[in-house]
Amino acid sequence: MKTSLARAFGRAAALAAALCALACALPRAQADAPAPEPDTHAPASAPRQVLVMLRMPAPHFRPDGAYGGGYTDDGTRAARRRVARDLAAAYGLRVVDDWPMPAIGIDCFMMEADGSAPVERLVDTLTHDPRVAWAQSVQDYHGLDAGGADPLLPVQPAAHVWHLPQLHRAATGRGVTIAVVDSGADAGHPDLAGQVRLRRNFVDAVPDAAEAHGTAVAGIVAARAGNGVGIAGIAPDAQLLALRACWETAGPPARCNSFTLGKAINFALMNDARIINLSLGGPPDRLLRALLDAALARGVALVGAVDPAQPDGGFPASHPGVIAVAAETQRGVPAGALRAPGTDVPASLPGARWGMVSGSSYATAHVAGLAALMLERRPGMTPARLRADLAGGARVLPAAFTPGGVQAGSMDACAALGRAAGACVCQCPSPSATASLPMPRPR
Repeated sequence: MKTSLARAFGRAAALAAALCALACALPRAQADAPAPEPDTHAPASAPRQVLVMLRMPAPHFRPDGAYGGGYTDDGTRAARRRVARDLAAAYGLRVVDDWPMPAIGIDCFMMEADGSAPVERLVDTLTHDPRVAWAQSVQDYHGLDAGGADPLLPVQPAAHVWHLPQLHRAATGRGVTIAVVDSGADAGHPDLAGQVRLRRNFVDAVPDAAEAHGTAVAGIVAARAGNGVGIAGIAPDAQLLALRACWETAGPPARCNSFTLGKAINFALMNDARIINLSLGGPPDRLLRALLDAALARGVALVGAVDPAQPDGGFPASHPGVIAVAAETQRGVPAGALRAPGTDVPASLPGARWGMVSGSSYATAHVAGLAALMLERRPGMTPARLRADLAGGARVLPAAFTPGGVQAGSMDACAALGRAAGACVCQCPSPSATASLPMPRPR
């Protein structure tokens, strides 16, 4: 036990020294990042907003060379906008924004209630209008940082617990596209330069920016390896879709809502994402459930963060088919959730900086990266097979020590990737250990 404690503290001290050296080497303007601005530009409060879904027509075949199998636009879109305006006028609403979501065959209109009628009553009335597919209120979501984590918690970097260099000898995520639906990632960060295939902003009411939560998640997933600075991502050769659906505030680490998340997830589905990372949590939502189901039907793996405040892990982690992930020292983890490094994790931060982060948001980023390594080795894996191999093929590695008696530990990434690769990829000390490694099932 004393040896384990000494090693843990030694790793913590070494990592702290390395981060200090990085910070000291930066210009002061970069090292001293301003605190988040008050949330003065945030979208209007969700309780006075509703989402109204109008059905899109099915795609029609066109016999000429212009046919691309897509949804019709021009005439039908204009007609749906007229219907939306008529609905708004009839029910005392104002159309604020709209976004087509062909992944689930609907056009989503955000409307705002100008009067004093209860929004729940408006939603019920709209839902019974024959022109409407369904209506719902706008839900709020937030990133799942740990907040004031105990600085004496053990450092569990993936390089040590997950044997990251050995993993990278077997796979690096090449050919796998991961959508990071989060706050704004800093695509110009030294560890993310060249890693972001494209970046889009879906938060119209808040000025676009490089933000801490999204930059940290993106770096843990796919930071460049071997570039002489910062960290190595779990899947350094994967390509990122950095989709800003959340915005930073002075309170929670990142805020999102049903509409911004819906736009981003639809975009990910229409742009061939193989994995969608959702390091956030909030209430169940019909629009988002429909999009998540469409993703799973298309073979897209979904990785969601467990909310420690919710008994079932919160949404979207609790949604059927989503790979739920908790930090390795997190309390009250629901059955079936994976544990991954999420305590005092070194991560990229805006402005060419690095720092320590904690929370299930960052554990989720680890598993999204690991899923990319597994998909590189077995591209035909379905989301259900990937989820089962991650959950059933990985042993749990105990933490070095557990402050306060918390049962802690991380999944065994070597065993999970070994299951996908069909061979031992890390340390195989004995024939019996190799023999116990689960082998992949036929695709």
